[in-house]
Amino acid sequence: MGPKKQQEISTMRRLFGFELADFQSWSNFVKLMNRPEDPSSLAALRILFGILMMLDIPQERGMSHADVYYPNEDKECQFPLFNFLEPLRAEYMVVVYFIMFLSAIGITLGLFYRLVTICFTITYWYVFFLDKTSWNNHSYLYGLIGFQLMFSDAHHYWSIDGLFRKKIRNSHVPLWNYTLIRYQVFLVYFIAGLKKTEWDWVAGYSMDSLGDHWVFSPFRTFLTIEQITLIIVHVCGLFFDLLVGFALFFDRSRPIGIFFSVTFHLMNSQMFSIGMFPYTMLATIPIFFHNDWLRKFLNRFVPKFLYKVEPVQYSSSCLYSKEEIKPEESKTQSLKSAIANANSIKNAPTKPTFRHKIFTIFALLYLTEQAFLPYSHFITKGYNNWTNGLYGYSWDMMIHSWHTQHVKITFIDKTTQEPHYLRPTAWASAKRWSSHADMIVQYAQCIKGKLKEHGYDDVELRFDIWRSMNGRFNQRQIDPRIDLLSSDVKWSPFKETPWLQPLLTNLSDWRTRMLQIENDLSSKDQNVLVTFVADFPGLFLENYIPPDLNTTIEVLEGEVIVELISLKKNITLNVGQNLTVPNGDYHNVYTVSSTPSCYMYVYLNQSDADIVHLWDRFYNLTDRLLNETIDYNRPLHSDKEEADLVRLSYEDVFEKLRNKTLHELLELPNDYKIHNKNESNINWTNIRLQFETSMNRSMVKRLDTKVKWHERNLRIFKSFMNRKKKQFLRCYQIVKLAFKSIFYQTDFFQLVDNEIRNVDEESTTNAIITEESPPQTSSKSSSSSKKTSSSAKTKKKNTKK
Repeated sequence: MGPKKQQEISTMRRLFGFELADFQSWSNFVKLMNRPEDPSSLAALRILFGILMMLDIPQERGMSHADVYYPNEDKECQFPLFNFLEPLRAEYMVVVYFIMFLSAIGITLGLFYRLVTICFTITYWYVFFLDKTSWNNHSYLYGLIGFQLMFSDAHHYWSIDGLFRKKIRNSHVPLWNYTLIRYQVFLVYFIAGLKKTEWDWVAGYSMDSLGDHWVFSPFRTFLTIEQITLIIVHVCGLFFDLLVGFALFFDRSRPIGIFFSVTFHLMNSQMFSIGMFPYTMLATIPIFFHNDWLRKFLNRFVPKFLYKVEPVQYSSSCLYSKEEIKPEESKTQSLKSAIANANSIKNAPTKPTFRHKIFTIFALLYLTEQAFLPYSHFITKGYNNWTNGLYGYSWDMMIHSWHTQHVKITFIDKTTQEPHYLRPTAWASAKRWSSHADMIVQYAQCIKGKLKEHGYDDVELRFDIWRSMNGRFNQRQIDPRIDLLSSDVKWSPFKETPWLQPLLTNLSDWRTRMLQIENDLSSKDQNVLVTFVADFPGLFLENYIPPDLNTTIEVLEGEVIVELISLKKNITLNVGQNLTVPNGDYHNVYTVSSTPSCYMYVYLNQSDADIVHLWDRFYNLTDRLLNETIDYNRPLHSDKEEADLVRLSYEDVFEKLRNKTLHELLELPNDYKIHNKNESNINWTNIRLQFETSMNRSMVKRLDTKVKWHERNLRIFKSFMNRKKKQFLRCYQIVKLAFKSIFYQTDFFQLVDNEIRNVDEESTTNAIITEESPPQTSSKSSSSSKKTSSSAKTKKKNTKK
């Protein structure tokens, strides 16, 4: 019985790193959390994280353009997490970034480690809390890792501090240092997997336009784009997040976990613009290895004259058993080594001190808090806006794809009862404010103050925001009848927001039928665009149809009344009925049924159809000219020089085409009209330039396939390094000017304009940005909206076209 039990304990220790006895008492648990571990793996994470933050701060944190993000004049509305938080003056914000950047360098080098980790954590979270519009899960993760490093002993190996402090050089670190970071990374994967178990992700609606990305090219030989989106992106993504943390934890499954983790994050780095996040996650993979993996690697592969093998020292941060601290007895041991070993033993406590207990409690609280926060949305009810919880700590990455169809801001001057329409980006360039109730309230209050500056002291403010989530109908997010400046409109992080409209989940089953309808219409005419709308009873949609669109509205569910304003006519439509609405005019769609109405707009843009036809002819012509030139010169060159030949031929052909007019290239009669046949003035120059730009891009894309992969990767690497060089150079310039401005009390922005000369010019007008009629970029019919803000389904159709 005894040997068998001992064997079971040994197996558990080998698999999990601990035994059940470690949890049977508080003292045993304290010993476990403070168990001495090799510091080398933790030091590797510290160095990699510091380097990645040095690359991240100038770009994603915004240091290289801090003077643009934080102008001293109050030109834009701010969205801090706490309303009392305000940015400093621009020159001082540059100093804050500079401290953050120096701290990242200090973390990498292990120089003044405790001080630089504190400085990094404070400055990072200050910048992070200043702007909720830039919140995301990976930025939140960076802050958490910095917070953990502030308490850990990651400078006990490969640090400059260790050169001057022999007490910490190459000394043990407690187990909780590794436990926290491993647990944190495991939660990033596992909770992201748990969040993906909801139906929208499992059914393939969350990322329905991702399957056509080039990284999935190998799968297209045996799968369709729709199958890639469902199976590879959604199903495999779900199982990856759920299982990869376990795979990395155990020795036998770790190689599999490493392979899929590396593949996954490298693919993400190509598909999404998420900065250093994929590389940060790659840097955390070795933290799941044995804690001494780096030391063993160096001992085995690095020459002895480059790397000196030294035993790990005892550390007062850890807790030892009496058997672990016996003095080394060796006949060949020198007196110096014996003294060093004796001094090291003095730093090896065998009984738990207050330090060991307090850090064990800290680790327990941190582990519990990180497991609780992603599911704490029953407390933070004010942040529950279609998606659950605050948008920075839920690890619900990519499970919701949003499409903002239309935002209309109306303010009414109470003295004259005259309505005005404010451009949504008037004082907020970031569009994310329209997604969350807390930021909507902040923006409303900011607009109130801005309007007072322009003489509007007493106004009503109403927002009409239309959004679609995961391929559903476009619907209202908030009640447009609510005055957001009213005393009755309140927002609290701990209470539900009553003026938010509920997500129409009962209509989710329509998504399959919507896709089928769109496919049927596009199969008949590739130039057809479909937009699906759902509205609540008692509300109406005001819509404008541009002159170049032939538009039909058809009811799918419920009952509506279409008011044709110019014709002064009302038409009732029931399920299956449709109506052609006049273009170049407004109309209103009233929902009169007791349940939400669903209807669709079908647009046909004849101008786009003509341009697509012309582009096809133009593309074929340039393709033929390009191929003929290559064929003509190919015998003079070897296959190895084909890439250079293609580039030279392209430049020659493009130069010849540039000198020709569009009429000559397409052989069109001079009286041909692209837009309306009744129009007499056509800007052929702009159209020719548009075609040249499209031709240029398409030819470059085709030529890239003829360039060897290593040349293409070398070009990408050079482009990345040039971009980073410019960012670091600008960081250096604005830091120098910030200190100069502070010391000499001069205007920081004037110095930037004089010495850098690349700040974008901003409008200096004080006129309020209003329109006396509703914006004509309607959510359902604007041609510009169709081109730049189309829904996920529209993007898929355009890809097919």
